[in-house]
Amino acid sequence: MTRPSLRPLSFAVLPVLLLASACGGEQDATSSDTPSGDGGDVRVAAVIKGLDNPFFQAMRDGIEAGASDAGVGVEVQAAQSITDTTGQAERLTALAQQSYDCYVVNPITGNNLVQGLAQLPEGTPVVNIDQPVDEEAAQAAGLEIDSYIGTDNEAAGALAGEHMVELLGGSGTVGLVAGVAGDVTSAARIDGFSSAASDLDLLPVVSADWNRQQALTAATDLITANPDIKGFFAANDDMGLGIARAVANAGLEDQISVISVDGNEEALQAVADGDLAATVAQYPYAVGQLGVEACASLARGEDVEAEVDAPVALVTPDVAEQALAAFPQPFEDGAAAASPTAG
Repeated sequence: MTRPSLRPLSFAVLPVLLLASACGGEQDATSSDTPSGDGGDVRVAAVIKGLDNPFFQAMRDGIEAGASDAGVGVEVQAAQSITDTTGQAERLTALAQQSYDCYVVNPITGNNLVQGLAQLPEGTPVVNIDQPVDEEAAQAAGLEIDSYIGTDNEAAGALAGEHMVELLGGSGTVGLVAGVAGDVTSAARIDGFSSAASDLDLLPVVSADWNRQQALTAATDLITANPDIKGFFAANDDMGLGIARAVANAGLEDQISVISVDGNEEALQAVADGDLAATVAQYPYAVGQLGVEACASLARGEDVEAEVDAPVALVTPDVAEQALAAFPQPFEDGAAAASPTAG
């Protein structure tokens, strides 16, 4: 598939456009349907992870806002939960039978949407956001991903690791809580943290399936087994908040630091309140916006960058209120300018 010269995407100008469907009645976290907007000349289908996680609620809102801004119609389908690989694949398969001009996909795993993508008409543009489609699986299926927009998860983990080393003064025992075992995103965050915090005493990784209650239980067990523990790193905010609860239940808030990744609004508030030591903020709203922008451009015969790294920022108590005020947009000028700008 040949396309014209590259037109870079930009994080520098990302208007906060909250559509009526996003700020009206509360949508159930497991709901899968979002009404289409005014279609213009392009219809986009988006398949994302479960709305039981606020990270993907923000992504949905960004997709809807991006569609409005780009003048395209959008249908957003979400998995029932962030572990519903089969249900998410079924939603994509159903959408693949319809005549959409471009597809935005945010797979739960690297390969659970490959079969559905293989059913798209030849030449249909695909924009992959947040969680990369497995490269080998895509090649085996003859798939072409036109653009990937997402966070460098290893770099995000490294930011957390560097800060943990600083907080602990270069030594101490730290627990590592991952998401679903084998998940690429989780593994990259854990790897980045572990590399940056290699001088600390890192306990074996435990998985909590991205779930707050499971993380609370895992952290409680680790605190009991390791009374000298000084910190925890969680691969997402929901697990980080569960760990923070376990720390509070043990009365060790002043002795154990908890750092997580995502930067959702509840976690930002927890940092401001002192329940989390920090979170590495990503911007799912902005990633959703740019995913639709890329789809609109591709469907209109234009081209976009093959890969766009979304910005991340370490949010500590001294900047938490600033981050909350800017949410869901980047709060640091440096973060907003990290991606290529038009022209």
